[in-house]
Amino acid sequence: MGQIIAVANQKGGVGKTTTALNLGASLAAAEQRVLLVDMDPQGNLSSGLGYPKARIEQHLYHVLSGERALDEVIVDTELEYLRLAPTHTDLIGAEIELVGDEARHGRLAAAIEQVAPRFNYVLIDCPPSLGLLTLNALVAADSVIVPLQCEYFALEGLSHLLATIERVRAIYKPALALEGVLLCMYDRRMNLTQQVANEVREHFVGQVFDTVIPRNVRLAESSSFGKPVLLYDVESAGARAYLQLAQELMRRRDAQVAPQPPRPAPSRAVTQRRALSASGGTE
Repeated sequence: MGQIIAVANQKGGVGKTTTALNLGASLAAAEQRVLLVDMDPQGNLSSGLGYPKARIEQHLYHVLSGERALDEVIVDTELEYLRLAPTHTDLIGAEIELVGDEARHGRLAAAIEQVAPRFNYVLIDCPPSLGLLTLNALVAADSVIVPLQCEYFALEGLSHLLATIERVRAIYKPALALEGVLLCMYDRRMNLTQQVANEVREHFVGQVFDTVIPRNVRLAESSSFGKPVLLYDVESAGARAYLQLAQELMRRRDAQVAPQPPRPAPSRAVTQRRALSASGGTE
């Protein structure tokens, strides 16, 4: 069965969808069979692969509602080894409609179980929230990649996600692990970027990817053209970074390096104190 990885962070604008899209495409470029699952009703992952809402007929709402099997909604992409389970704004309604279903948390897991043996990797793009859709993604996943923006108080909201992962581990999925924290929007010219990176690596020892994702305009441009960045500008810094991340992930799998349980995030007070120290301010 393929490795099932949720890409999650309840904070928006941190590179979550960009990571799911471009990591998936980079794995596919390495001839890994990849399924991208768009669990964010905003549909940015789907449109970033050339499937805006107007083009989608069957989608994940139909899967979670029980109207369709996952295999019936999967579509092809420009990359031979990359396929997509698209979403639609209708998916918002699933959270309300499934309230009375005792097995509501496992709908996606049951659907993915039927197709996972055909793929090397299944990457799930989670919405920027910790509701039922994200819960479904975490229950379905073997591990979680957490994109983290290199900015002030980057760790402040992370504690909620890590607490949710711990609850999922305790109640539904004891084996759920942290695949790794991914540093995004990395700008080597800024002292703050390095300070945040050091803090993250210090706290999450052995759980931070070596690869960092730089600030790169090509990443934003490529999505607006409905393409992963390696099909838009393969020589760009963004494309090179995600290709490197794919190689790092595959090396981990080849070496059978097991993801680890997540550690709690630093407290808000610790994060604030370190950020103020880095900026030369005082409390």
